[in-house]
Amino acid sequence: MHRCHPVPRVVLLSDARNDHRLESAISRLPPGSALVFRHYHLPPAARRARFEVLRRLCGRRRVLILTAGEAHGWRADGRYGAPRDLGRTAGLRLATAHSLAEIGTAIRARASAILLSPVYPTRSHPGAPVLGAVRFLALAHRSPLPVIALGGMTRRRAARLPVWGWAAIDGLA
Repeated sequence: MHRCHPVPRVVLLSDARNDHRLESAISRLPPGSALVFRHYHLPPAARRARFEVLRRLCGRRRVLILTAGEAHGWRADGRYGAPRDLGRTAGLRLATAHSLAEIGTAIRARASAILLSPVYPTRSHPGAPVLGAVRFLALAHRSPLPVIALGGMTRRRAARLPVWGWAAIDGLA
């Protein structure tokens, strides 16, 4: 599926915590949303098998599926990660960023969009510094690329941030 896709407004990220709820969460995503398949907790063969199950479900639901980490050659709609990890991947390219300098790196890497984080405190990084809404918006407005809010996001919080879209692990699962 190596074609360009529109940048999704809703992105669900997978991990060990939400794996048992993914099928249900994917069924609730609007068409055109995306699943970022991470699943770093699984050994390679099990990770690939889980990806294939979720890829078929995403296809039926018209939800894009992107890979992260070691997943070269998998049939995905694109790639997610730090700009240096996007490589020369065709399709949708979602880059992570946490600062203005990293936004610049994502632009030079030809990302399709930027997941800027963390906006709010998260369960995945307890006690880590956050951008907060004001700093997040100041950075987001400096980006020429679409910005997707990540980190402690919920539908309610996303509705208060005038950016392209939002992403979550727990907030969508």
